[in-house]
Amino acid sequence: MKGGVYLDAEAPHLVQARFAVVNVKRGSRKRFPESCVEVMPDLATALAAADPAQNRHAAEVMGPSRSSEGFRLYYLVHWLDAG
Repeated sequence: MKGGVYLDAEAPHLVQARFAVVNVKRGSRKRFPESCVEVMPDLATALAAADPAQNRHAAEVMGPSRSSEGFRLYYLVHWLDAG
């Protein structure tokens, strides 16, 4: 288990750590719907695309993972920007 997400050892390509920009107000939430997360190819791109003034925060996330309600979620590993 990593960051509250159970990883499947037989299918590690399904849920992975990824760099992303999360479009939310920073707070105590640790999981985000897929519609709030823009996956980036690398750390530098995520940092460049972040804009904390517009609630766009660079982060490392795990996902996507399917919730019990059928939604695809990303789980926060940690924020990358100071925002």
